[in-house]
Amino acid sequence: MSNGVIKKNINKTAKVKKLEKKLKREQRRLSRKYENYKKRSKKKGEATRQNIQKQTIKVQRLHQRIDNIRTDYVNKCVNEIAKAKPSYVTIEDLNVSGMMKNRHLSKAVGSQSFYDFRTKLKNKCEENGIELRIVDSFYPSSKLCHCCGNIKKDLKLSDRTYKCKCGYVADRDYNASLNLRDAKTYNIA
Repeated sequence: MSNGVIKKNINKTAKVKKLEKKLKREQRRLSRKYENYKKRSKKKGEATRQNIQKQTIKVQRLHQRIDNIRTDYVNKCVNEIAKAKPSYVTIEDLNVSGMMKNRHLSKAVGSQSFYDFRTKLKNKCEENGIELRIVDSFYPSSKLCHCCGNIKKDLKLSDRTYKCKCGYVADRDYNASLNLRDAKTYNIA
């Protein structure tokens, strides 16, 4: 955020990683049970089907628990932004469907729930009378130098610090948040 507050990625916490690992294991168990059920004759069918249903419920509970953790984190972030009572909040309109096509990014992008965050932020801003500005997805927020206004064309996603010719060095996301804060062209949601 442009005030210097850094939000951690909830999907990289130990709790979520542990739950995702457990989910992967339980899904494998469910898959094995289902495949064995298809191969076997129907003699032990009723007992096996019940075990498959029990395992399905375990998997569903883990999915729900992970989803609840992510939803809670989004709610807390939105509430923290709204409690600061800014005159406006600026966010970038991201091309999520395009990012989902990249097989290296798709899991991380899908788990962030950008749409959920945006709708909750929009509702909270309307509730508190805060102006929500949405900057176009082609605005070079990460590539633009906050000090001199120079655009760095060859910036890669792996470059986490922004280094400009003028000597300005900052975290890439912090530089982007400052550029979004000072953006002149935007739509009001």
